[in-house]
Amino acid sequence: MFTNKVSLAEASQQLSQHPKEFISLFQRGNLEVELYKPHLVDKQTPHDRDEAYIIASGSATFELEGNVTEVETGDFLFVPAHAVHKFSSFSEDFSTWVLFF
Repeated sequence: MFTNKVSLAEASQQLSQHPKEFISLFQRGNLEVELYKPHLVDKQTPHDRDEAYIIASGSATFELEGNVTEVETGDFLFVPAHAVHKFSSFSEDFSTWVLFF
């Protein structure tokens, strides 16, 4: 049985000691899992792979190709490869799991 676990607390601790706003935590095949916590402004640009976000903590406004929605802890978002997207108006405790595939 596969039992690999990364807790939000552990991931947040690792990210707090990392110089970037994201940290890669797991890779297998074409799946990569990161924790992302933007600081003041979401600076990301479109990615070459599809991705999914699962909001780990806090809330934000999310914009995908001009469509805007409010997101909060537990919400799931899908972003196709090359799509323009960003988070804004995020709470201080905002963080999100990112799954690239």
